[in-house]
Amino acid sequence: MNLERKMEEVSRNWQQRGFSCELWVDPPGQRWEDFVHSVDELVMVMEGEMEFEVQGKVYHPKPGEELFIPADAVHSARNIGNRTARWLYGYGRRSS
Repeated sequence: MNLERKMEEVSRNWQQRGFSCELWVDPPGQRWEDFVHSVDELVMVMEGEMEFEVQGKVYHPKPGEELFIPADAVHSARNIGNRTARWLYGYGRRSS
């Protein structure tokens, strides 16, 4: 399955579950450190090699593997590979 088609499939699934879905592209070595969101987040690596750290625990999801980041969790994302990484992220709806 090509990348665009897989992204559309994931987007439909996440939307049904109440999450947005956007593509993020990081060059090798890019690091995003110590973020906190007030809503739950889903991430899925599409291409490349990413490392996610959530509340001090390190994850290395394989392409196509979903990772859940709970609201208010300190988390980081790092491209640890030697090529551009493409990954999806989506935020859950805020509780009222």
